Amino acid sequence: MTTTEIAIGDLTDPRILRLLEDHLADMHAESPPESVHALDVSALQDAAVTFWALSDGDAVLGCVALKQLDESHGELKSMRTDAAARGRGLGRLLLDHVLAEARARGYRRVSLETGTQDFFAPARTLYASAGFAETGPFADYVLDPYSVFMTLDLDA
Repeated sequence: MTTTEIAIGDLTDPRILRLLEDHLADMHAESPPESVHALDVSALQDAAVTFWALSDGDAVLGCVALKQLDESHGELKSMRTDAAARGRGLGRLLLDHVLAEARARGYRRVSLETGTQDFFAPARTLYASAGFAETGPFADYVLDPYSVFMTLDLDA
């Protein structure tokens, strides 16, 4: 019997590296280079970023990261579910985990950037179902026809 678990991810684990490589490859396949805001492994190792992996037994099925922008604002990063594991509700598990962590840290809001293309429609639907609303750019982002910016007010 296996158990689904979300824990701090080891950014040297080949299974996690494959998942992140797939993530970056999809981002570059869907968006022009200047519109790809996905973090590579070195950026995920920044002290402001916490990275988690979702596993089921020996299989790594997803990942997510939370970047601290300031003491009350976090950014959702590197949300990914392995293509073979999609449709099982794992994205919701990862999102719920990050939002619980953001609340525990005392963040007042969590923001994210995702794509406008059809490929990103399931992600946008998931985020909207959790209460995220479209907003303008935040942090260092600028308006971009390939980006949608969303924020969840945790005080609401």
